Amino acid sequence: MIIKKFTGKTKEEAVEAARKDMGSGVVVMNVKDVKRKGIAALFLPKQVEVTAALEEHEEPRPIRREQTRGGAADSGEKDSRAGGGRAAQGSAWGTQQENSQNIEKKLDSLQTLLLSRFQQEEAARNTQTAAEPQEEAEEEKQEISEQERFVKLLYNTMLENEVDEKYANQIIDELEKGKNGNIPFDYILSNVYQKLILKFGKAEGITEAENGPRLVLFMGPTGVGKTTTIAKIASHFVMDEKKRLALLTADTYRIAAAEQLRTYANILEVPFRVVYTKEEAAAAVADFNDYDYIFVDTAGHSHQNEEQLNNMRELMDILKQAGEYQTFLVLSATTKYRDLLRIASNYEEVSEYQMIFTKLDETSTLGNLLNLKLYTDAEIAYVTCGQNVPEDIEQFNPQKTVKQLLSMRH
Repeated sequence: MIIKKFTGKTKEEAVEAARKDMGSGVVVMNVKDVKRKGIAALFLPKQVEVTAALEEHEEPRPIRREQTRGGAADSGEKDSRAGGGRAAQGSAWGTQQENSQNIEKKLDSLQTLLLSRFQQEEAARNTQTAAEPQEEAEEEKQEISEQERFVKLLYNTMLENEVDEKYANQIIDELEKGKNGNIPFDYILSNVYQKLILKFGKAEGITEAENGPRLVLFMGPTGVGKTTTIAKIASHFVMDEKKRLALLTADTYRIAAAEQLRTYANILEVPFRVVYTKEEAAAAVADFNDYDYIFVDTAGHSHQNEEQLNNMRELMDILKQAGEYQTFLVLSATTKYRDLLRIASNYEEVSEYQMIFTKLDETSTLGNLLNLKLYTDAEIAYVTCGQNVPEDIEQFNPQKTVKQLLSMRH
């Protein structure tokens, strides 16, 4: 992993310097204002320092299909994500970059927790060793160093937080490759922390279309809170961003879902329409062509229902032809990992997507967020943590999630 610092008059200037030096795949880790010293500081312009990171010898990521109409390839979009995204950064709702002091505090508190547990395990181990023959105890002590036991503790902590064993092994293997002799615990922890943040990456979220409205298509299985999630995001764009937005629903299987979305549309004072056919969906998009965004709620159903998946695929194909679009797969963080893999694979046949995870308040482990990110290569855009509209939603924060993945549940 390569980590460098760059300065500029503005954050954008410093980030651009990082991209020129390290490439477009850099991830911005920290942003802070640099305080100049001495009397000259009164006359010199302020500077911003950006800490950027780049994974060394990273395997090339698979080329994904184009997501937006009009020629913007996904590779270009990936570059903009690595630089922090376009419109998402300007939003008051967007996650602010954490400065280095906050990062250090997080690592300090995380290290305190891990070291406390490490010391407890060491004490228990020493007690057990005292009861064993002296020769066997000395032999075991020589075989396993404190650093190795600390790495094992990190590994077990990830497993406890339900990170898939395959991905936990990858992270530890990468750590072992770059290890030279005995290294401090804080370096080990910082290295794993930064590697996990890089693996999560940064999603662009919902962005404005270059021409006409942005079609935002939501899909997902039943019971994940898709309709409520749509209402939360719509509330932000209407109330905070002051954008013109229309709501469509193709979920004619569940009357309650359509009525729920109609209620939210009335509260937000935005147009709402139920579409029953592909032709009606295309006509509705044409009717709202002068709007900024058109949110489309698709039918929630079992990912094992092939007929309904085919119907959704046909609807998506029509909508994609109608304008620039983005697709979001809504998933519950409480769903079993094996089921999440099936859901993600089946919906990938319908459309390329970014992910939204709901119900984070109903689980104590977030390993599945990392598992699905690495399995699908799809970015995580938003997470929700409650039923309140519009409060209980935020753009995905990799640093916050990684801290929980490296923390204990008890």
